[in-house]
Amino acid sequence: MSVSDPIADMLTKIRNAGMAKHEKVDIPASKLKLEVIKILKTEGYIKNFKKVNQDDGGNIIRVFLKYDDRSISIIHGLEKVSKPGRRVYAGYKDMPRVFNGYGTLIVSTSVGVTTGKKAAEKKVGGEVICTVW
Repeated sequence: MSVSDPIADMLTKIRNAGMAKHEKVDIPASKLKLEVIKILKTEGYIKNFKKVNQDDGGNIIRVFLKYDDRSISIIHGLEKVSKPGRRVYAGYKDMPRVFNGYGTLIVSTSVGVTTGKKAAEKKVGGEVICTVW
């Protein structure tokens, strides 16, 4: 029995590509994935990304990974929090902190996908998608 979790697949692809020191990784596109990747870019975890239209009509998001001067991936950890079998929600008052504020929490709220910090500022809670550090 396989439960498809496209976001978990995306995070695994990014994590593996980082460990293998790849310059870029291609991910099947979706609106939610694009929003999560935009946050990774804004927060400085990836160099860049672009949406690529393929000949067969499918879209992919090409993510360009970022490394420090010792060619160690900027993303040290990428963890899915909410899973298909166990959804995790947080109100804005009890947003979990990632590595004492050094990491980033990505939350899907009623006003869109945002970081835990911004969600708390806007006083909105939502589903905790993943943590990055």
